Amino acid sequence: MNVSVPLVAVLGAVVWVAWRYMGLRAWHLVVCLLFGFFLAATSAAPQIRQLVSVLVQSLSQH
Repeated sequence: MNVSVPLVAVLGAVVWVAWRYMGLRAWHLVVCLLFGFFLAATSAAPQIRQLVSVLVQSLSQH
């Protein structure tokens, strides 16, 4: 998927805004990071990657 780097940058910015302005605690950040890390190692990862790809493609067409 060729949108992974920009998508990661956007998600990183969202996390930073949540941490800075919405009261996201450091342990929330760690839990979300670990969840994403372990989710990427499951059998659901290809389906999630495909879903994100379809959503990004549909958004870029409009």
